[in-house]
Amino acid sequence: MNKAKVKKVLGIVLLCLTAAGYIGFVEKQNQTKTFSQVEVNLEAVSGVYFVEEKEILTILSSAFPELKKGLPMQEVPLRDMEDRLLGHPFIRTVEASIDQQGILKLNLTQHEPIARIARPESADGYITKEGLLIATSPTYTSRVLILQGPYIGSLMDQGRLDVLPELMPLIHFIANDKFWSAQVTELEINGRNDIRIHQQVGKQVIEFGDAKDFESKFNRIAVLYKEILPRKGWDAYKRISVKYKNQIVCE
Repeated sequence: MNKAKVKKVLGIVLLCLTAAGYIGFVEKQNQTKTFSQVEVNLEAVSGVYFVEEKEILTILSSAFPELKKGLPMQEVPLRDMEDRLLGHPFIRTVEASIDQQGILKLNLTQHEPIARIARPESADGYITKEGLLIATSPTYTSRVLILQGPYIGSLMDQGRLDVLPELMPLIHFIANDKFWSAQVTELEINGRNDIRIHQQVGKQVIEFGDAKDFESKFNRIAVLYKEILPRKGWDAYKRISVKYKNQIVCE
């Protein structure tokens, strides 16, 4: 082996030894570092916090009493903390990490309610953007579309919405449209084919039928608002229905 190759091999060996020594030094340093404090970064939903930092810290102190200043960093149960916080109904995602200063950083996002199920004899609930059913918050109330009626109440009791999959696109359509989100105050859901719309302006409850073909139905309601009611008067009809295909029934 010539001198150049020997130097190259020795250089590689020296580099490996240096790297190993550095890794060992860092590991030894980490073993001596300890937990110091918690830093919570919680993303608001439309400026609202359905879960507060104080509540998060209370959950941690109750579930992990060992989490005190001076606890070795390697003993901080990051994964267990994430799992525990994800059990909160309003917490959507959790990422826990600890930096070299011993600061436990919690980055959290919240579920965003898109509708509220109102029930006179049972606890209300929210529907999230993802279609999950969650409990209401004792801290804040979100101003969203109200759903009421015996059928939606029974779905809340079952804890699932997948038996009425066409409902979520309808809710999203109303929530994401500036005009309809202001005009439609409630959806009365008496059955999967018996949805009724309560309006902000106008006393009539509009018979909507099922949740299918909803864009066509709203186009017909828009025609009603623009061309018929301004001439006849907003309270001229007792019954309005768009549940029949390509029809507006006014009586």
